[in-house]
Amino acid sequence: MKRKRRSGKRSRKSAGTSGRRPRISRKTVLSAAGILLLISIAYLYLRYGVARPTFDGARAFRYLQLQCDFGPRVPGTEAHRRCGDFLVSELRKYAHRVKEQTFQYRDRRDSTRVYSGRNIVASFNLHPARNFRVLLCAHWDSRPRADKDPDPHNRQQPVPGANDGASGVAVLLEMARLLHESPLDYGVDIVLFDLEDLGDYTDSPITPDSLNPFGIGSEHFAKTNPTYRPVFGILLDMIGDRDLRIEREGYSQRYAPQIVEKVWRAAKQVGATAFVDEVGGAIKDDHYAFLRRGLKVIDLIDFDYPYWHTVADTPDKCSPESLQQVGKVLVEVLWGER
Repeated sequence: MKRKRRSGKRSRKSAGTSGRRPRISRKTVLSAAGILLLISIAYLYLRYGVARPTFDGARAFRYLQLQCDFGPRVPGTEAHRRCGDFLVSELRKYAHRVKEQTFQYRDRRDSTRVYSGRNIVASFNLHPARNFRVLLCAHWDSRPRADKDPDPHNRQQPVPGANDGASGVAVLLEMARLLHESPLDYGVDIVLFDLEDLGDYTDSPITPDSLNPFGIGSEHFAKTNPTYRPVFGILLDMIGDRDLRIEREGYSQRYAPQIVEKVWRAAKQVGATAFVDEVGGAIKDDHYAFLRRGLKVIDLIDFDYPYWHTVADTPDKCSPESLQQVGKVLVEVLWGER
């Protein structure tokens, strides 16, 4: 009986693997690691979408300076023409198609004076896999007269338009590069509106039939493109201020709250502290033409800019860091769209 028990032990030992654990091949380990990697990638994609490109605030700031180097971009001036040519040239480096929309506008203050307007439209992904488009926009002209300048002697001088004009365009030019290098599976249109800053001040309420005194180019674009229906749009205006503070613009919050919420979620995601979760004033800006046609276009704007419509609206009042914050938010919104 004792021998049988010892023999049983020997047989069990010999029937096994001499006490050693089974060997796992390198091929098996690599296969398991590959599966885990694929699972991780799938999880990150489902949670965060496609990889985000890197927005370069310093590069955007150079675009701001380049626009100002032409001088005030007042419609009808040589500086305006040359800057417009520059913007078209830059966008053609990146967009699938660039079109210009020209139009005429008779000055309300002087009926003998007619301005020539020039909207610039750059389209990315003309035949997208996902059948919808997003609008990014800003105005590229600057105001003919600094009527808010504290010095009365300056009030007939043109506004340099570093923040009020060049800042939004600068961010969109950098976005054009990213859209070219990291294409999306849906369409994006960058539209630079002209003749935004020719208007007069008015307190008239927003109505379906009222016109925006600040937004002549955007009004013309919306009116002449009735079939253009972007899923949503974002307007950039005065977003380069060194002390940037962007509140939820009143009309945007009222008529497109879902898009406002989308943008503020993105701002929180990327740590853009300039985006303040408060509702600010309502302003008739280039988004107004779209809102009154039922399109969800919101306005990102810093209301509290002390150099607005003065001769002191110059590049030194702006910063790459402010442009960087806005650019990062746009990247998060666009590349996070699912």
